[in-house]
Amino acid sequence: MSKLAEFKALETQLAAQLKQLDAMKNNDGLKREIEFENKLRQLMAQYGVGLREVIALLDPQRLGRPAAAESSSLRRERKVKIYKNPKTGEVVETKGGNHKVLKLWKQEFGADAVESWLQ
Repeated sequence: MSKLAEFKALETQLAAQLKQLDAMKNNDGLKREIEFENKLRQLMAQYGVGLREVIALLDPQRLGRPAAAESSSLRRERKVKIYKNPKTGEVVETKGGNHKVLKLWKQEFGADAVESWLQ
């Protein structure tokens, strides 16, 4: 396709899109939606509420948790576990089972034995 033909085709598409845009600007439904969105955003700013909180308030099942749940804490915090090696007296504090020393102990003494050292 020549550059001139490509230019005219794009110009025709642009004219059609501009006509469609003008038709949408005059649509009463669109005007109402825009007005609603603006008012909703103003209310959210006025009360300091985010979109997630509004959704949780109006439709709690959509987010998969009750409306009263805080949005910032999705998981509860893990408890600190304290293991004390009875042979060496060494103490390990960890929130998970992925601790380097704990892994070495489990390899050396076995997982059941190390779990029995839990304080």
